Amino acid sequence: MVEKYFEQLMYASRWVLAPIYLGLSLGLLMLGVKFFQEVIHTLPVLLSVGEAELILIILSLVDMALVGGLIVMVMFSGYENFVSQLDIHDNSEKLSWLGKLDSGSLKQKVAASIVAISSIHLLQKFMNVAGEKAPTENQLMWYVIIHLTFVLSALGMAWVDKINSQSKN
Repeated sequence: MVEKYFEQLMYASRWVLAPIYLGLSLGLLMLGVKFFQEVIHTLPVLLSVGEAELILIILSLVDMALVGGLIVMVMFSGYENFVSQLDIHDNSEKLSWLGKLDSGSLKQKVAASIVAISSIHLLQKFMNVAGEKAPTENQLMWYVIIHLTFVLSALGMAWVDKINSQSKN
């Protein structure tokens, strides 16, 4: 009898995650504010900005868009995988991947997104080598090492998932 109540309580505790996923939506809102702040900040000086600096600004915007997509993916998939299914009416717009990402595929998508975000950050650093905030050689080396660590981690996770899926068949 105690075991039954304990298990019910433990199962119900998954709802503690719901406000965390709601908090991610606030993080998405904050990211959107920063995105448009950057756009509004750039528009008045657009004609005087050099091509390399404009590319850096655009890469920063792409970076924010990728982080925003990552937040949406984690928020919805995490909620569906760990809390409850989303009840979206058939006549409303529904994301095609919703309900199809299990925790394993979510993990792979998050890893791939982190690699993409890291790639953009690394590209920004390399493009700014001659700029006023130029990173040192040592800093560039560490940026590359950290990026390669992300890449190897993502490949390792994909490899382990592939082995696990083959062992299930």
